Amino acid sequence: MSALAKIHNKWLGPVARNPKAEISLFCFPYAGGSAALFSPWPRVLPNFVQVCPVQLPGRGNRHAEPPWRRIDQLADAIAEDLLPVFKEKPFVFFGYSMGASLAFEVAGRLSRRHKIEPQALLIAARRAPQIPLNDPPTHHLPEAEFVEELKRLKGTPAEVIEHRELMELMLPLLRADFEAVETYEYLPSAPLQCPFFVMGGTEDTDVPREFLEAWRTHTLSMCPVTMFPGDHFFLQSQAEMVLKFIAGILTDLMARTGRNRAPVQY
Repeated sequence: MSALAKIHNKWLGPVARNPKAEISLFCFPYAGGSAALFSPWPRVLPNFVQVCPVQLPGRGNRHAEPPWRRIDQLADAIAEDLLPVFKEKPFVFFGYSMGASLAFEVAGRLSRRHKIEPQALLIAARRAPQIPLNDPPTHHLPEAEFVEELKRLKGTPAEVIEHRELMELMLPLLRADFEAVETYEYLPSAPLQCPFFVMGGTEDTDVPREFLEAWRTHTLSMCPVTMFPGDHFFLQSQAEMVLKFIAGILTDLMARTGRNRAPVQY
């Protein structure tokens, strides 16, 4: 029995087992997002892919838990608690915005502590970690100002913002995630060996292309940057295009590395 089948792991959202899977895709959500963001993906991606949506505290089936406020603590826990699943078969990380920082930190811990790496790291809508956030923090703002920031970012649906009871439930989670992003500090470390595939939105003024290009310093492999039409949440407006792009990366990885290759070890 596989590790994924044996482990009822709190860090994974509801996972439909794919017996044909030869590579696992672990998906890390943006601030305020949950594993549910990736529920349509298994129907779209190739049948050799096992989609593994990462479920963070405070959302979905973990809604009763308080959300965590530090990316380093989340990365420590995920790297250790999901280690048996990471060792099971070749795997790839996809991280969006906050999730990109988290995926990068988990990958670094796996490399340094356990000598395994993803086959590739897919980074979307996130500046390279060495580029500081110059804007003042927003997670502690009064509610009205914080909601205005949410509107500016365009990631929270208008119907959610306008629903008073729903926003009362969402605000503590959103504040915690924003705090995690705004307090994140990159500690310099050796570059990874796996390739990076970096994605951005052409209209994302918070993460311009030069901030995406700066990810190149964190890998010894290739690091192409691909731009999609849209703002910071181009994943929502260009979902079909993004999933087609990811499917192409995974198909190419399988073709180049061999379908039964073990995870990178050194």
